[in-house]
Amino acid sequence: MHGTAWAADPPYKDPSQPVEVRVTDLLGRMSLDEKIGQMTQAERKFISGAGLRDLRIGSVMAGGGEGPSPQSPQVWADLYDGFQGAALSTPLGIPMMFGIDAVHGANHIRNATIFPHNVGLGATRDPALVERIGRVTATEVVSTGVDWTYSPCVCVARDDHWGRVYESFGETPENPNAMTSLITGLQGASLNSPTSIMATAKHFVGDGGTVGGDDQGNTAVAEAELRAIHLPPFREAVQRNVASVMVSYSSWNGAKLHGNRYLLTDVLKGELGFGGIVTTDWDGIERVDGEYGFTPEDVRTAVNAGIDSFMITEQYATFIGLLRAEVQAGRVPMSRIDDANRRILRKKFELGLFERPYADRSTASTVGSREHRAVAREAVQKSQVVLKNSGILPLPQSPGKLFVAGKSADNIGFQSGGWTMKWQGADGPITSGTTVLQGIRNTVASGTTVAYDKDGNGIDGSYRAAIAVIGEKPYAEYEGDREDDLRLDAEDRAVLARLKASGVPVVTVVLSGRPLDVTAELPDLSALVAGWLPGTEGQGVADVLFGAARPTGKLPVSWARDVSQQPINAGDGKTALFPYGHGLTYDQVIPLPEPPLPGNGWNARDTIRAESYTGESGTQLEDCGDAGCGRAVAYISPGDHVYFDNVDFGGTSPGSVTARIASGASSGSIEYRLDSVTGPVVATAPVTPTGGWETWTDRTVPVTGATGKHRLYLVFTGPGGDFLNVNWVRFQ
Repeated sequence: MHGTAWAADPPYKDPSQPVEVRVTDLLGRMSLDEKIGQMTQAERKFISGAGLRDLRIGSVMAGGGEGPSPQSPQVWADLYDGFQGAALSTPLGIPMMFGIDAVHGANHIRNATIFPHNVGLGATRDPALVERIGRVTATEVVSTGVDWTYSPCVCVARDDHWGRVYESFGETPENPNAMTSLITGLQGASLNSPTSIMATAKHFVGDGGTVGGDDQGNTAVAEAELRAIHLPPFREAVQRNVASVMVSYSSWNGAKLHGNRYLLTDVLKGELGFGGIVTTDWDGIERVDGEYGFTPEDVRTAVNAGIDSFMITEQYATFIGLLRAEVQAGRVPMSRIDDANRRILRKKFELGLFERPYADRSTASTVGSREHRAVAREAVQKSQVVLKNSGILPLPQSPGKLFVAGKSADNIGFQSGGWTMKWQGADGPITSGTTVLQGIRNTVASGTTVAYDKDGNGIDGSYRAAIAVIGEKPYAEYEGDREDDLRLDAEDRAVLARLKASGVPVVTVVLSGRPLDVTAELPDLSALVAGWLPGTEGQGVADVLFGAARPTGKLPVSWARDVSQQPINAGDGKTALFPYGHGLTYDQVIPLPEPPLPGNGWNARDTIRAESYTGESGTQLEDCGDAGCGRAVAYISPGDHVYFDNVDFGGTSPGSVTARIASGASSGSIEYRLDSVTGPVVATAPVTPTGGWETWTDRTVPVTGATGKHRLYLVFTGPGGDFLNVNWVRFQ
């Protein structure tokens, strides 16, 4: 009868009951297999819904770049709901959780808002801004159903060789302590909110202090130094009620953190009072004995050390079997299993998963929105650190000639860095946004010539100034470790040499995840700006270069003179090229209009890149061969069209519209229509062959009657056949 009463009215399903009552009730109903399943997290590629159901798996995760295709909110939400349905079909109906690395925005969703990486946020010295970034990130992430992010990294980076320096807010505890405000933003006032996700403080503890900056290496310091430098941000995170803490791959004085009971149980759970989930890193149990693959001893050591949730990407069934055997043999006490489950279940109840188990798709419209990108643009502005300025900054916006060069000037992938759409990041237009070059062109006055060549070819003495945007190519953990001299690469040095030879002043922006050795080049630079890895809103870099925003960023890490100074940190007595806290400023602030925001609203008088259409019919995208072109809408035939949502023409109609086009065959026209393919025509541009499909020309025609906000259609008409490529459109 007792069991019948429970089944009819289980307290754990009653949302009016206190969380701890619900946890205790559910825990009392669970078998050992169900409890071990809750402690197991599988990678989504290697488990099916049926496997999750049969093994009672408690959570799923997706590694960097391992999401479904296309990486849209809807497809992610469908994936989440599929797994959730399987979890709810189990006898107890315990919902699963889904974790990803949203480390600088919802970087797993195409066209999401991507913020500067943490080292740039550390330069802002603005915890309130970082909390707002957490709110934006959570709002975009929840549209996919995902409820757990492995962020923020609160490590204290002590050696620039380390490939995760950009994941750190700074080299002293001061900045990481303050920037735990990101946790408050991600989790909101309560986890039981439709726009809150679980945050994770990582990597516990000392991962930023390894010898030589070796990722997964050994932090060889006394306990007093570990407590003074590396532990404080975790204390702050616990005080902010962080939901989970991830254990570091690294070791402390030779002992792997994944098996360190003293630090995980005595210090983190006991001394700091952490009541959330302690989770491994990706297959972190394999690091317990320093060897790949795990044994019964690895399993019991890690569980008894205090780890609650285990990322086991592929061998989750093996893990479950080994842990079951260890418990049955008495080598892992049931009290430890129950403690882990209590922590996991507590978070599931706090998240409201038992009442709202499926993805809430209502925030999908906010992904990459104008409002969210405005927060990112502000973050970029405040993260820029002016290291040197001979007086050339801010650059004038007035008409003249500017030359832009460098591999990172017109490359969303390079300026966003690692953990953007893919684990190690990628080259090119991997998501929508504004490159630094586009930001410059948006900023300068009409009539200004902005020439661009990635390699710096074609510059001469007629230019007012040259802007070099250079730095590191994308990377992430492990592969980002550098054992070299940390100098600019040969490609960047060659660009600077060509610009110097022209005799024009050179403003250099370094987009990198760490300080690089620029000592040899510094005398030849009229200005040097640390731009870090700004994310999708390159407009913020241009804002600072041209005085639309006053630079306020301060170095969160010491900038070494050369590699021989590594490690170099504030207070160690070494004389840096630019010390911790350095950052110049200027007073002029010139307001600028908002830049175009692909897919989420456009200012008609800014550049609307054809490739960033909201929708199309009959066209294809094609990479351009000429520098700075990016991608074009190509293979256009009569009857095709593209359209752009929320184009704002303002209260006065533009007088003309210019399209950058190329045509290699027949003739036709572009009709600019409002609201539908048959809507009012506000301009018509005739198209004749330009001499080739990559022979670009600007085609300008008059505009009449375009005011207010509309869906803008480009409708293509003509006698037949492919006749046109379009690169961009701008109303004047």
